Amino acid sequence: MKLKTKLTLFNAISKLVIVVLFVLLVPALIKNISRSYVDNNLIKQKNKLLQIVKTQGIKNYIPDGEKDGSYYLPLKEEYLLIEEDTIPNHFIDTIKNEKRRVEHDTIEYRILSHTFTLNNQHYLLEIGKSVATLDETSTPLQNIALAVLIGMILLTILADVVYTNHVLKPLGLIIKTKLIGHKFPNFGSYRKVKTSTSDFQYLDISIHKMIEAIEAAFQKEREFISNASHELMTPISILQSKIENMFEQEDIGDELKLRLLEMQKILNRLKSITKTLLLISQIENEQFLKEDKTSIKELLQEVYDEISVRLPEKNLTFDIYIPEDSTLINVNKFLIFNLFFNLVNNAIKYNKENGEIIIAAEKDNNTLVVNITDTGIGISPEEIPLIFNRFKKFRQSMQQDSFGLGLPIVKSIADFHHIIIEVHSEKNVGSNFKLTFPEDLIA
Repeated sequence: MKLKTKLTLFNAISKLVIVVLFVLLVPALIKNISRSYVDNNLIKQKNKLLQIVKTQGIKNYIPDGEKDGSYYLPLKEEYLLIEEDTIPNHFIDTIKNEKRRVEHDTIEYRILSHTFTLNNQHYLLEIGKSVATLDETSTPLQNIALAVLIGMILLTILADVVYTNHVLKPLGLIIKTKLIGHKFPNFGSYRKVKTSTSDFQYLDISIHKMIEAIEAAFQKEREFISNASHELMTPISILQSKIENMFEQEDIGDELKLRLLEMQKILNRLKSITKTLLLISQIENEQFLKEDKTSIKELLQEVYDEISVRLPEKNLTFDIYIPEDSTLINVNKFLIFNLFFNLVNNAIKYNKENGEIIIAAEKDNNTLVVNITDTGIGISPEEIPLIFNRFKKFRQSMQQDSFGLGLPIVKSIADFHHIIIEVHSEKNVGSNFKLTFPEDLIA
C-alpha cells in the first residue's frame, strides 16, 4: 500500500473514531446544555417575578381570600405557582425534576423552587418547565450537531488528501525519476527534485550518492571484464599458436603430445570463458544494434541444425510449435540466436535419457510468449532466484563440466531487448523457461 494511501486511510479512520465518540457523547452533552439553558431561563423568570411582586404586590398572582395561585400554559408545558408557606423557618432555593399531577395527567417538570418573604408573610414560588419539551429541543440540536460534524470531517478529509498529495509529491518524483524511471544501473545525470521538505531533500541527495556509487562500481566491473577479456585473448592466442607449432615438430614424444593436448583443452576452455565474458560486457554496454527482422521459426531451425547432433546422445526428441507469422523486429539476430541456443543447449545438457524438448509460441494480448520446456533434472526452488547470477555456479553445472555462464548471457540478452523471463521448475521433473516478447518487438 502506498504511503499516501496509508496516511489518508489513517486520517479517515481517526475521524471516524471521533464521529463514533461524538455520536455516543452528544446526547448527554446536548441534554446538559439544554438543562443549563432551561435552568438559566427559570432563574431569570424568578428574578423578574420577584421584582414584579416587590413593586406591584402579591395580589396580581394570589387573589383576595386565596392562599395560592397557579397558572398553566394551555399545553401544560410550563406552569407558575405561588402559595403561602406555612412551614416555619423553611428556606429553599432549588432546581430539580419533579412530577406534578395536572388534572388527569402526571407530568414531569424541571422545577425551580424558591421561598421569599413579603410583608412578614412567607411564600413558596415554583416555576416549572416540562421535561418533554427539553427532549424535543435536544433531538434537533443533536441532528444539527451531527450533520455539522460530518460535514466538517468530510471537508477535513478532502483537505488531508489534497495536502498529503502535495506534501508527498516530491517523494513520488524521487521514486519515479531516481529509481523507476531509469534503466539499472544506468541512471543518467542528476536532477534535483524541487521540495521544501528537508527530509525529502536529504533523501534525494542520499539516493543520488548511493546511485553514483553503484553506477561507478558497475562501470568498473564492466571495464575490468572488457579489458581483462581483451588482454587475455592475446596471450591465449599466442599460446595456442606455440602449441600448434610444437605439434608440427617431428621429434615430439607421445607423452609430450598428451600434455600438449591437455594444455590446448585448458586454453580452449579459457578462450571460451573469455569470449563469453566479453560478450556479456558488450551487451551490457549496449554495443549491439537492434535493427534486424527475423522469423522465430527460422531462427529456432538454425539452432536445431547446429545442435541436433547432440540429441542422439540421450535419445532426445525435439519438437517446435511456432506459428509461421511469428516474426521479431527491432532485435539483434545474433543475440537472439545466442539466447535460444543457450536455453536449448541447457535443455539438452541437463535432460534425462529418452527425454524431450518442446518449444511452443502463442500470442497473448499484444505480446508473444515462447515456452521452452524440457524433461530434465530440474532446478530446486532455492536455486531459481540465483540461476542468472554469473558469479554463482551450481552443482549440476560442475557435474556437467560447465562454466555456468549460459543463463547469465540469456539474462543479459533478454534485458537488452526488454524480454521478460519466467522460470518454472520441479526437481527431477523438468524446467520451463517462459519468454515474453513485448509488443514493440513483434511484427
